[in-house]
Amino acid sequence: MASTKIINIAVLTSLLCACAQFGPFVDRRREAGGFSDGALYAGVSTPENPAVCYNILYTSYDEVKALADEECKKNKTGNQAVPVKQTVFTCRLLVPNHYYFKCEQ
Repeated sequence: MASTKIINIAVLTSLLCACAQFGPFVDRRREAGGFSDGALYAGVSTPENPAVCYNILYTSYDEVKALADEECKKNKTGNQAVPVKQTVFTCRLLVPNHYYFKCEQ
């Protein structure tokens, strides 16, 4: 009886971890039907101010900064991302932290 509970817990935990996303990502949500920059972006990230969600346990600052730098270059809004602020528990459950950047030349 006890071994089946342990096996069930192990399977459930592995499925949860397999489906979870721990990697950093740019928090950009787009609004359908929006044509101008003000109406197009619904998330906290804009082309000139990328916001990166990350988990501090799995992601280093260098990875977050590289992702923000890449976003600035991709949108042609600057060559590097400069950190502005950091917040905790403002993103997803397993990726709870936000790092806000501003693109500069």
